[in-house]
Amino acid sequence: MIACVPGAIPVEERSAHFALLTRIFRTMLLEQREIPNGYAYRFDASAFDDLTRWITNERRCCPFLAFAVELAPDDGPITVRLTGPEGTREFLDVEFGPAGPP
Repeated sequence: MIACVPGAIPVEERSAHFALLTRIFRTMLLEQREIPNGYAYRFDASAFDDLTRWITNERRCCPFLAFAVELAPDDGPITVRLTGPEGTREFLDVEFGPAGPP
């Protein structure tokens, strides 16, 4: 079941979380691919710290999402896979907007 926990991110941290989310998916995203029940997102290795901060909060407010993070060797790209129950891809489309490469 897809159900967010609205109060999981404290009020004083929400604007920073959403600003980070916007930066990640508007300026750092290199590629987005559909996968069963979700998406795979590819980022440059330099996005690691921002991605870990975002994932930490996102897991709190969206506990139905499964996160898989793959770090390629030699400072290669980072792939983040987000999957979940039926309807997850549609949820991500609404949550993150029409993400796409810069």
